[in-house]
Amino acid sequence: MVAAGLGFDAALAESTKVKQKLRIAGAKELHSVCPYCAVGCSLVAYTRQNSNGTVELLQIEGDPDSPVNEGRLCPKGATAMQLAVSPRRVESPQYRAPGARGWKSVSWDFVLDKIAQNVKASRDATFVTTDGNGNTVNRTEGIAFAGGAAFSSEEGYFEDRPCRPPVHPDVGCRRHVPAHPDRK
Repeated sequence: MVAAGLGFDAALAESTKVKQKLRIAGAKELHSVCPYCAVGCSLVAYTRQNSNGTVELLQIEGDPDSPVNEGRLCPKGATAMQLAVSPRRVESPQYRAPGARGWKSVSWDFVLDKIAQNVKASRDATFVTTDGNGNTVNRTEGIAFAGGAAFSSEEGYFEDRPCRPPVHPDVGCRRHVPAHPDRK
């Protein structure tokens, strides 16, 4: 057999496929997006609920139905499973107080409150109501966000919303966008 002569064992390859199918048989299939770059490769994650109520992640692979990656993943994307189940993964928010030498585990409530306080302080300290020409701009210049092509519309809205004042939808945190002449 030619394949065996090249170092491939067809029987071993087939048995590996069968073993994989048995591993994910009856698993719940969930769709996600690779967390690494901005390409937005689709992933399929297989999970199973254990008898004690916990959910076990069984496998992550490229989504063959995706027009973006057609089931293929780059070497970094192929490590998504390791990212999720690594014993070195930090499982709670970490905080290092000013002047402290180390990090400590804190609650999500603590972290969200801290972020809200810091965003509010930065916005208050850097808020600009008018530009050099006297135009009303109502923007904060002390907050910036970095996004990517994999951002959904909801994520884009979420990242921009803290910078916008509640009174005018055409004013953002990075620049003044003049209202369209037809809008009132």
